[in-house]
Parts: sequence; C-alpha cells; structure tokens
Amino acid sequence: MAAKRKRGALAAGKAKRARSAPSAGEAVPEGGPREPSIPPQEYSIPPPVSQGKWKNKERVLIFSSRGINFRTRHLMQDLRTLMPHSKADTKMDRKDQLFVINEVCEMKNCNKCIFFEAKKKQDLYMWLSNTPQGPSAKFLVQNVHTLAELKMTGNCLRGSRPLLSFDPIFDQEPHYALLKELFIQIFSTPQYHPKSQPFVDHVFTFSITDERIWFRNYQIIEEDASLVEIGPRFVLNLIKIFQGSFGGPTLYENPHYQSPNMHRRLIKLSVAAKFREKQQVKEVQKIKKKGTKVLVEEDPTEMVFETPAEEKPVEIQLVKPESKPIVKDKKKLRKIQRKKQKKLFRTEG
Repeated sequence: MAAKRKRGALAAGKAKRARSAPSAGEAVPEGGPREPSIPPQEYSIPPPVSQGKWKNKERVLIFSSRGINFRTRHLMQDLRTLMPHSKADTKMDRKDQLFVINEVCEMKNCNKCIFFEAKKKQDLYMWLSNTPQGPSAKFLVQNVHTLAELKMTGNCLRGSRPLLSFDPIFDQEPHYALLKELFIQIFSTPQYHPKSQPFVDHVFTFSITDERIWFRNYQIIEEDASLVEIGPRFVLNLIKIFQGSFGGPTLYENPHYQSPNMHRRLIKLSVAAKFREKQQVKEVQKIKKKGTKVLVEEDPTEMVFETPAEEKPVEIQLVKPESKPIVKDKKKLRKIQRKKQKKLFRTEG
C-alpha cells in the first residue's frame, strides 16, 4: 500500500533522477567523482526541414457520389496521393442535393472541393468549386487512365510540390482565365505545408486541344531536365461555369459541348441509317429481278465471225437394226456374241 512505503524509498528515487550529465557551462567539482564526458553533438537538435511558416491554408475535399466504378475510385485515390493538402470523406447519397456539399466542406474545414458525380453507371462528371462563395465549374471526364493502369517509367516522391504548366490559350479568353485561377488554387500544394516535401520534382500540365482540357503529370529528370510521364491522365470537357458553389447564375456555357446521351443517340441513328440503306438496296434488287426483261434488238455485226459448218451426206438406213438382247449377266452376253461370230464364219466358208 502507499501508506506502508519506506521512508528512504522516496529519497533514493530522487537521488536516481538527479544523477544526470552536467551541461556544457557547468564545471565538474575537483573533489567529486568524475563521470565520463558526453560530446556536445548529442545535445544539438537538427533544424527543421522548412524554415518558413505555413500561411496558405488551402484544403481540398476530394470525394464522390455513390455508383462510381473502379476506375473512378482509383482516379480519386491517385489525386489524393498527389495532393498532400487534400482530405477525404464518405460517399454522398444520390438523393442529397449538391448544396449539401458546402456544409460538408465547412465541417471538414475545407475551402475547395473536387466532387465526382456518376450517372447511369457509365458517365462521370467532375465539379471544381470554391466553397462556399463560388465560383464552380462542371466538367465531363473522358479517357481516364490511372496510375495503376498505365505502365510508365516516371516516378516522384509522395508529398512533393508540383509545378503547374498552362497552355497560352488560358490567358486569351476570360472563361479559361477563371478556370486557370481555380486550377492554381486547387492543385498547387501550399508552401511549407506540414505533409509536403520542400522540393519540386514533377509537373502538372493543363493543355487545351479540341475544345477540351487535357491533364498530364510528368516527372522532371535532374540530369537533362527532360520529362517522363507518371500519370494519371484524363480529359475535361467543360459544360458550365456557375457563379455560386454548386449552383447559381450561369457565367459561361460551352457551345461545343455534346451530352453523352446525345452522342450515344447519334451513334444509334447512324447504325440504323446504314441498316435501312442496305434494306433499300435489297428491295431495289428484288424489283429488278421481278420486272419484265427487255428484248435487245439483234446486232447485224454479230454474224461477221460465224463460219458455216461442213455439210455431211445424209445416210438412209434401209435395213432394220437388230435388237440387242437385254442381258444382265456379262458372261452370258459374251457367250452370245461368240456364237454369232462362229455362225458368220461358217456361212462365209
């Protein structure tokens, strides 16, 4: 029990704790016992990796709705690994309104959001939003290839800060300039972030081709500053830009956008048109076969190359030919022929 402890136990414990190595400024007493000297290097603490202060408190929430396929799930996980300032959350129910995402971001202490919305188990949409004020942009995601799928030689350290490379077209049109600022705030890792590394070894490229935004991730090789693709890669087809977060007045609508439903409908119509054309060709051929044949007039030049055949003399047979006996056995037939030959020889002799 605590009450029955010995009196000298507490003093002995204090004496054990008191024995420690003397500091660099203290001198060892002459008469006292000398302990082994400890080098001052063991007491020096290494400086922190980043000397600066984390000021840019950008946090991105990356999550999705229910009904996504495995490719979308892998793409979402790849973006989380490439962005150390991102956070994850559970999947959102389809019945919930998109405005609920603003409350989820507020609970997670995030001011940016990447939301993947799946429809019909085959179409994937991506929302990029600045919560809760806006603006927000909606894209159709196409040609998705993940890190696990692509066999590429590039590699980068996890948590390193990327460089962002943009196409010159982003500075020419106002809606692309707005998207550029949105991409910079979402995909750039804040400086001196606790989970980030203090160097740059890969590049995020955003290029515009065929009215679409192509995303690529490349590794920077130090020897010759060449680029090797790491992944993932995907294509963003802009649909609309909204003033608010996940809604509000429409700032820009892409006139070149074609919905996946319309695209599939046009493909079906083209296939049906080819089938109808084949059926019409078959019907025309049947009508031609059933129609009356038109007699072509004789060509007078056809008789030029015809040569008359030699006339053979007509032979009139006055004697009735002998009827041949119908014999099924060949041996009997040969015997009958031999008998006839013998009779002829006798009559001639």
